[in-house]
Amino acid sequence: MKGILTLTVNNRPGVLNRITNLFTKRNYNIESITVGSSEQEGISRITVVVQVDDETVIEQITKQLHKQIDVLKVNDISNQAIVARELALIKVQVTSQTRAEIYAVIEPFRASVIDVSKDSLTVQITGESDKIEAFIELIKPYGIKELARTGTAAFPRGMQLANSKSSKAQTIV
Repeated sequence: MKGILTLTVNNRPGVLNRITNLFTKRNYNIESITVGSSEQEGISRITVVVQVDDETVIEQITKQLHKQIDVLKVNDISNQAIVARELALIKVQVTSQTRAEIYAVIEPFRASVIDVSKDSLTVQITGESDKIEAFIELIKPYGIKELARTGTAAFPRGMQLANSKSSKAQTIV
């Protein structure tokens, strides 16, 4: 089972390290993690995707995260309808013969070419993880020179935010 947690944290040195150490100490593997500024100055949003055996593990992780001083809010959005996106940059090997074929693969995925050279194309693709995986599998036979992926960034859809399993009810001013 895939667990997805969103955290709102104070943007201070060492916060990310303390959070990732929490996962390491309990031997939970982080599948992806994204961190960035939020809509409020001095506050960051972290999205963590972790592969777990059952929901009780997510509950344990959530309880441990509450104990972290700079963690303001934790939301378990694992079982909610969410909007989730990931970004991948892929440098693909090309020849004059394969260039048109690769463009044909790129088009249905709504990916875009962001750099072109004589022997490679760099493609940018955004979407859900499954879409990124499918694109990578189709482009692999052409030869991937380099690949960089962000982690998943996610929000609950619509008005679900108020109903989500959130805790540490601390108002952020």
